[in-house]
Amino acid sequence: MRILKIGKNDAGQRLDKFLTKAVKGLPMSMMYKDIRTKKIKVNRARTQQNYILCEGDEVQLFIKDEFFESPEKDESALYTIKHKLSIIYEDDNIMLCNKRPGVLVHEDTDGADNTLIMHIKAYLCQKGEYNPDDEQSFSPALCNRIDRNTGGIVIAAKNAAALREMNQKIKDDKIGKFYYCCVHGKMPKKADTLHGYLKKDSKNNKVTVYDKKVNGAKEIITKYKVISEKNGDSLLEIELVTGRTHQIRAHLAHIGYPLVGDGKYGINSLDRSKGYKYQALYAYRLRFNFGLNDDGVLRYLNGREFRIPNKEVWFLDKFI
Repeated sequence: MRILKIGKNDAGQRLDKFLTKAVKGLPMSMMYKDIRTKKIKVNRARTQQNYILCEGDEVQLFIKDEFFESPEKDESALYTIKHKLSIIYEDDNIMLCNKRPGVLVHEDTDGADNTLIMHIKAYLCQKGEYNPDDEQSFSPALCNRIDRNTGGIVIAAKNAAALREMNQKIKDDKIGKFYYCCVHGKMPKKADTLHGYLKKDSKNNKVTVYDKKVNGAKEIITKYKVISEKNGDSLLEIELVTGRTHQIRAHLAHIGYPLVGDGKYGINSLDRSKGYKYQALYAYRLRFNFGLNDDGVLRYLNGREFRIPNKEVWFLDKFI
């Protein structure tokens, strides 16, 4: 028998979710069976798969030792690597980092691990705020993602409670997300709200935008405002009302104004000849709109706004 004691970062989640992370060698089908047959208990009593764990609970597992043996990634490098982060804001719960264009947020399919989250973990390890050996089911995690060739603000959670709450805020559209981008051409209006439907092709990592609802497509809403125009290009501020994969890039290309430097939805050969290595898109501002009645662990962020200085946005000097 093994006993797993529930710590602060384990609490607040379902038993089955905890076990998938804490006992990685245990097949999911067997896990559910073992819960039903009382081979997995909480506080020595029969339990349910959806039981919400509390700090101090003890999970008893009457299962073979082999299920606890799974290859673990060596994280010793987190204590030695020289982390490279541009931190905009940090407190006990979250970090806001300025991700540079070209940096991966997570490991890709090729196993590249020189990522933003790796540097965040290294930073917290070396500060003494995170020790992977002390955690059963949690590690610092990103709450939002930005494409490799896009720059901007990425939110990282330093504990499980902050991660759950921030993820829910994002799901509930409680965070205002604003971008700068440069597009080919002059927009038909100085400001507008664009509506459409986006369908994702996961196999080719590409999306298609439609004017009318089609099977499998989700609604998208994109607000823009023209900041300036120069040499036939336009600098826009974008506010995402919905946040879908490649939404800004695909939506603007769909209406005939592709982003400068966008190799997937834009005029790649022309832009590369002008020296554009990345798409001209930067998530430069966040605003937390939690509401006055919010009583969560992140309530102190309500109404606060964070932004990256203009000098950090690599294409703004061409317009401003």
